Amino acid sequence: MEFKDYYKALGIERTASEDEVRKAYRKLARKYHPDVSKEADAQVRMRDINEAKDVLGDKEKRAAYDALADRVARGGHAGGAGDGFQPPPGWDEGFEFHRGPGQGPADHADFSEFFSSVFGKGEQRGSARRSYRARGEDHHAAIEISIEDALKGAEREIVLRAMETDAQGQPAFVNRTLSVKIPPGVHPGQFIRLTGHGMPGQGGEAAGDLYLEVRIALHKLYRVEGSDIYLTLPVTPTEAALGAQVQVPTPAGSVVEVTVPPNARSGLKLRLKDRGLPGKPPGHLYLLLDIALPPADTEAARKAYEQLAQAAPFNPRRHLGVEGA
Repeated sequence: MEFKDYYKALGIERTASEDEVRKAYRKLARKYHPDVSKEADAQVRMRDINEAKDVLGDKEKRAAYDALADRVARGGHAGGAGDGFQPPPGWDEGFEFHRGPGQGPADHADFSEFFSSVFGKGEQRGSARRSYRARGEDHHAAIEISIEDALKGAEREIVLRAMETDAQGQPAFVNRTLSVKIPPGVHPGQFIRLTGHGMPGQGGEAAGDLYLEVRIALHKLYRVEGSDIYLTLPVTPTEAALGAQVQVPTPAGSVVEVTVPPNARSGLKLRLKDRGLPGKPPGHLYLLLDIALPPADTEAARKAYEQLAQAAPFNPRRHLGVEGA
């Protein structure tokens, strides 16, 4: 058995603050959580990350662990050559801390031999374990929905990998299917909460909640920013120069007539009020004009361009200070 460096597991210094411990844990959990990670060693890394957070996130445990690490650095550990690390007898004298894992993912993880030998699994420290009461930890996952779902609302089924305890009391990952009600007007970055679908509570306390971060799937026409929706609207040079009435599809499925003002330029933004995602207040639908040039792929088209150049000479590079064409 090897001594585990929990600071190294979280990628932080020994002087790290409690806030830095939490931030490091959240960053690594997003990368290695088995629900989302494609890393081959994700489950082992997640276990080590959970253990590190359990120890370094608890003031008493951290103090005891730091004292143990100092003894190890001085060569003060039991076990002969080749035996590996063994906790020195009485290493935890003078420290009072909860035996076994605290509230959090580590409470349901497959503990390493090091963690169990130093801090105990809890089941081996029966009285302390049974008296421990805590609400279950909240879990986070992501859900991708369409723009149509965000506009009108929907009910979807999702499948997540979750840690549960089997009949023998051992933790194991299982797939669970959840029905999710998507409210109208939900936008990217918002969370949908499923009460009671987080980690189980301890000592009869309530389970935590599951928070689903909303992501909007790519759409062939529209993109979403907050509660607003954007559409690139192609117009001809004639429509942009002279002005025109053009037909525009909306995300809700209707078609509206929009006025393109005379002398419009590419990038001009037109707003269709309250036609974005519903809410209080509702979002808007923005049209970004894009002047589409007809190709000069026929003799007639080339002559038309030549006639335009003669009838309306125009140098778009004048502001650059370049003389001539």
